[in-house]
Amino acid sequence: MAIAISDRAAEASPTLAAWMTAAGLPCAVAAINFPDRKQGPRVLHASEIAKATVQDVLIEFEDGAPVFTPSANGHPARLRFGFADMVFGHALATELVRPAYRPATGEPESARFLELAARVAASDATVLVLGETGTGKEGLSRFIHARSRRADAPFVAVNCAALPDTMLEAMLFGHQKGAFTGAAGANDGLFRAADGGTLLLDEIAELPLNLQAKLLRVLQEGEVLPVGATQTVPVNVRVIAAANRDLTVEVAEGRFRPDLYWRLNVVPMALKPLHARRLDIRAITAALFVRHAPRDKAFPWPTAAALDRLMAHGWPGNVRELENVIQRAILLHDGERIEAGDLSIERSPFGGSVPTLVPAAEEPALPAAGQMVDITRRIQQRAVREALDATGGHRGRAAERLGISERTLRYRLAEMRAVA
Repeated sequence: MAIAISDRAAEASPTLAAWMTAAGLPCAVAAINFPDRKQGPRVLHASEIAKATVQDVLIEFEDGAPVFTPSANGHPARLRFGFADMVFGHALATELVRPAYRPATGEPESARFLELAARVAASDATVLVLGETGTGKEGLSRFIHARSRRADAPFVAVNCAALPDTMLEAMLFGHQKGAFTGAAGANDGLFRAADGGTLLLDEIAELPLNLQAKLLRVLQEGEVLPVGATQTVPVNVRVIAAANRDLTVEVAEGRFRPDLYWRLNVVPMALKPLHARRLDIRAITAALFVRHAPRDKAFPWPTAAALDRLMAHGWPGNVRELENVIQRAILLHDGERIEAGDLSIERSPFGGSVPTLVPAAEEPALPAAGQMVDITRRIQQRAVREALDATGGHRGRAAERLGISERTLRYRLAEMRAVA
């Protein structure tokens, strides 16, 4: 469905419709004469408030300090910005009318990529989503589910690296009561929890070889065998697998079954890193500001210089790094707006970049008593990150550098995610 933009709003901001279209949201400019609660969100001029509903967006093009007021108490969201803030103003307006299931995009190429994903969603083909950590693999998977005929059924996501090997089989395929010590009751497992819908197997490269064989049988036969059971149970699930490593390398080195790889690689979809999607950065930035800005305070609108700095950075941590930087800026900025200097982005001595809150000329304060456990944990986390960075994200080689088993490394990563 096209986003309706009133002729008055289009006249006030003539490039808005083209901006939204490039971001993948088709627009239609027309005269609007009455409130319409059955249609999706619309963009109206601030003078058309009598025709607006709570889901609409009111815009006003005027020089001066920009203003964003979120929707609340039955009133629509309002935007006011001038030429100097037009880039973020357009990104913010686009974000406010973007369907919740659709990832935020600003690159025309990213919009075309989502069009391809929507075509893939119409089938039940298995999808293999590839990309660096933090590039949006789960978001793309949710989009494929939302655009499929399974959209009204469950979407279930499991991170194969976050669960111990001993639990994975029971978590995926279910188990009978008494199947193992501690199994006080039966459990359906995630495949049956996703029956009729979509199951995302994230970090599929971390699945142990013995479970890879069992997963292959489930994909081929459409049935699971719960732990401790003697009869299989049919399941109707669309599987999306995701990986941040090159599975062809994993196959060549004997860590991933070639038959499972070919069974998963029906429709491969590779997400580019964020630094290769510069125009997506401002769209995602607008989404993150809407998500994290406190609603009980004035919206901390970023300056054009701040937005330029975000777009110029390399983002080795992709969207996760971007989100961290924005959250800190929202929390710690001093003025009414977020300036380029409020973005704590610094170069890292081991490649890429890391943010810091400590000015270069200052020494960090000594820890208070009782913080040794936290300090040790931070040192361990830094060692893990540096090992992964040095090995290009390869967990097997990172574990060797750290002198621990790959399984222990997976536990450390799961702990880091839990406290992130």
